[in-house]
Amino acid sequence: MRIFFSVCALLAVFSLNAAEHYQSHRVTENQLVVTTDRGKVSLTFYNNAAVEVWYQPEGLLQLPSVILGTSPQPVQVTLKQTADSLTLQSPVLTIALQKSPLALRFYHQGQLLTEDLNGLQLASAPAANVSEAATAALGFSFRLAADEKLFGAGQRVLGMDRRGHKLPLYNKAHYGYSTESNQMYFSLAGVMSSNNYMLLFDNGATGELDLGHTEANTLAFSAQGGRAAYVVVAGNNTPELIDNYIQASGKPPLPARWTLGNYASRFGYRTEAEARAVVQKFRDLKLALDAIVIDLYWFGPDIQGHMGNLAWDKQAFPNPEQMLADFSADGVHTILVTEPFVLTSSKRWQEAVDAGAIALGPDGAPKTFDFYFGNTGLIDVFKPEAANWFWQIYRGLLAQGVGGVWGDLGEPEVHPADTQHYVPGIGSVSADEVHNAYGHRWAELVQQGYQQDFPAQRPFIMMRAGSLGSQRFGMVPWTGDVDRSWGGLKPQVELALQMGLFGFGWIHSDLGGFAGGEEFDPELYIRWLQYGVFQPVYRPHAQEHIAPEPVFHGSEVVETLRPWLELRYRLLPYNYTLAYQHSQTGMPLMRPLFFLDEQNLALRDEANSYLWGDAFLVAPVTEPGVRSWPVHLPKGVWFDFFTGERIEGGAVVERPVTLDTIPVLVKAGSFIPMTDAIERTRDYHSKALTLHYYADASVSESQGELFEDDGVTVDAVAKGQYELLRFAASQQQKQLTLNFSREGGDYTGRPASRDLTLVLHNQRGKARKVYLDGRYIPIVAQPQRFARGQNIAWYDKANKQLHIKVPLTAETKQLQLRY
Repeated sequence: MRIFFSVCALLAVFSLNAAEHYQSHRVTENQLVVTTDRGKVSLTFYNNAAVEVWYQPEGLLQLPSVILGTSPQPVQVTLKQTADSLTLQSPVLTIALQKSPLALRFYHQGQLLTEDLNGLQLASAPAANVSEAATAALGFSFRLAADEKLFGAGQRVLGMDRRGHKLPLYNKAHYGYSTESNQMYFSLAGVMSSNNYMLLFDNGATGELDLGHTEANTLAFSAQGGRAAYVVVAGNNTPELIDNYIQASGKPPLPARWTLGNYASRFGYRTEAEARAVVQKFRDLKLALDAIVIDLYWFGPDIQGHMGNLAWDKQAFPNPEQMLADFSADGVHTILVTEPFVLTSSKRWQEAVDAGAIALGPDGAPKTFDFYFGNTGLIDVFKPEAANWFWQIYRGLLAQGVGGVWGDLGEPEVHPADTQHYVPGIGSVSADEVHNAYGHRWAELVQQGYQQDFPAQRPFIMMRAGSLGSQRFGMVPWTGDVDRSWGGLKPQVELALQMGLFGFGWIHSDLGGFAGGEEFDPELYIRWLQYGVFQPVYRPHAQEHIAPEPVFHGSEVVETLRPWLELRYRLLPYNYTLAYQHSQTGMPLMRPLFFLDEQNLALRDEANSYLWGDAFLVAPVTEPGVRSWPVHLPKGVWFDFFTGERIEGGAVVERPVTLDTIPVLVKAGSFIPMTDAIERTRDYHSKALTLHYYADASVSESQGELFEDDGVTVDAVAKGQYELLRFAASQQQKQLTLNFSREGGDYTGRPASRDLTLVLHNQRGKARKVYLDGRYIPIVAQPQRFARGQNIAWYDKANKQLHIKVPLTAETKQLQLRY
């Protein structure tokens, strides 16, 4: 068992011989390798704006990368040398390397981003030769500018700016958290700076991140082994910064369209009959449903004693294959919980031991220990034989018709420090050296299994823990076992925004709250599910003593939430486009307000409201009994989504609310594609499409887009099996011009023509004439009197809207309105 050193102890131990000195170098197309008196240091550009710095002292055993999931792109670098320095430059980044002692400074467009102060710091000297190579506690320290704010470090409830905190890097469950948490399920060993750079430590070991806590202008990182590497990413703004990072780390794949639907989920459904009854209840009440999530009772009748069975309990689920088939025929996808623990009392214990699937202890025997669910071992997901054993179980379940994988307790929730894991090419390592990479590797083995055995199926992989880089496996994370209280609801925006900045755009919460709660609070429940409409995954989930599904809470709750759930499905064209954008550039679905004004420091700190895509601003109501709610509106013109009221931004405004409403605002110049409400995403089509445009004289030019494919084809974009519809608006004094264009190819179900209803908001003055590609469209008073398919326009005076009904085809180019 190795000893963990804090940053301060690490620096003290290695302070006598921390300096490293240049000896020679060589340069290739995108890499500089420097040989020093301690070993090698490589600087590898993965793209023009992302560089990995990897220290490789002789005798130090290092683990594989977790962050980097792509091959380096061709980058043309230049190198200048003086007697004292090297200057390596890509088209975006410049790295100034001081030779003796070795020091690195990183510049973007001439501006200093950060400085590697002391190079690699080790808590013990490396082994004398490679044959004696060993891991060691390691660390780095970087200079911080006085005024920069720092975001990141994963799930914490601390406020948006994490500077000034010392944070443990150890994925750990925080059951029933609410308004404060320093350590949670999903830590990230990296930060994003308000000065438009990311500093990411490529390390999955137990560690610590000191963000100017010990020394105000120093960021210090330490870890118990792992990899002695970090990645610096630069950009002109935050969206560009995220894109540059994702291009190096790996894009999050586009999930199936049904991922955006409604889920029935609880802890847990005990029988097949109960699961069937829940699905039928949604159908009887005509509430939309696309998935059911079955917790641990599918493999045993009790909470304790059965984990690791990972096979249907036929007493409770006598005919699971038929149940899965019936649900699938009804458009409902079944997601099963799995855990990485195999209890010694489970039916698979000996099978797992014989397969070499259980992580070992120091004595070389399968490591066992006690935790809440019983006496257990832990699957060694790093070991190929164990990963294969685990995947074969998943393979069988997916072949039966299971629609998605849920990996729970994957921090791992209990992970004794003397547990030994086998890493190919490295050998045996301790739990602390790979702890934060465990969920990452678990998600990877599931994703690789999908690719091998179900290549035509988009994976669904919901996981509670991972690391930087896990987004490329399609991980759908959530914010853990939140308290079922107003305090539990309050931090959900902060948690989602922080994770979204690092590529985890599918982060979501257990809607309604999970843990505790003595009595059902209908107001809290309604507020949480209203917020959920503008959250990536709509999944109410809770302990079963208070039902998490709306269908069990009476007509008042159901009818209050019905229009919200219908809105979720009407927004499918818009939301699926956000999913597409996220898969291409990493742009999160939930976005901080500062995306609109990165120089506004107040917006940098805003953790109570957010952007849903580029059109909506949402401010969840997180206190009971209120009649108004403060909204921090960035500069510009905004419209109330429900009333159409025009509002000038640039201030905090109080918006009236009832139990039926929360503040939802739309930015002037926005395009919002919508469709009719449906009860399952399988019934979705865009043959009939409503496109809302929020016109305003303050916005002279604006753009929007709509992404469409069949919702299931893997790599649809790469295969050209998609359609991207683009919209552009040009506002002049007496004319509004809307241009339409299309790119992409064909896909199953693509409409040759769409019945488009264009809704123009904020129409204070009537248009005199409307033209579609030069053809006149009449403006009428009562559109219902005209034949279906006829091009017409009409005013909705009460809402100040102009409706225009036209066909949208590949030939449709332009719509003009003259006032």
